[in-house]
Amino acid sequence: MAIQYGADALGLVGKMPSGPGVIEDSLIFEIARQVPPPVATFLLTSETKPEDILAHYKKVHTSTLQIVDELEGRQYYLLKNALPHVKLVQVIHVLDEKSVQEAIEISDFVDALLLDSGNPALPVKELGGTGRTHNWALSRQIREQVKIPLFLAGGLHKDNVKKALDMVQPFGVDLCSGVRSQGQLDEKKLEEFFRALS
Repeated sequence: MAIQYGADALGLVGKMPSGPGVIEDSLIFEIARQVPPPVATFLLTSETKPEDILAHYKKVHTSTLQIVDELEGRQYYLLKNALPHVKLVQVIHVLDEKSVQEAIEISDFVDALLLDSGNPALPVKELGGTGRTHNWALSRQIREQVKIPLFLAGGLHKDNVKKALDMVQPFGVDLCSGVRSQGQLDEKKLEEFFRALS
């Protein structure tokens, strides 16, 4: 359904401490196998150690790894060396000015950044799917200072996506809760979202 309405990529959510859309690794593998090129498949992984991320990837074989938490020791080279054909996207949870600096530093090691509205510092980590926006002025600062593609996420829906695009000017947008109802992808919301983009 997402592809039918114009999605360029599918985010396939692995085990998470919180948030919607989690599916089994076996289903992620099945979906990734069937998605036609050039649509990308993103594994959203909450693993933080390179060896655990690699083990997670080997169960699903997506075209992209989306790391939603902080990578231990920033050892991106281990992932790049092991999976040279797989794109790496690091999620930055935009909380404050420190997030801007973190994004700039990490941009040297990954293929793209995704700016979201989670909070990994909470007792139960929020790593996405919050339905909240964040300070887009900070996202704009990041976009102006990094040289790699940047995706914007966090509370986007049909009524605010144009404003978000105008303000941040990202490479692309990522959405979850804004096109769901009762935890499921909602075709009407999806259609309205893509209509708002045109």
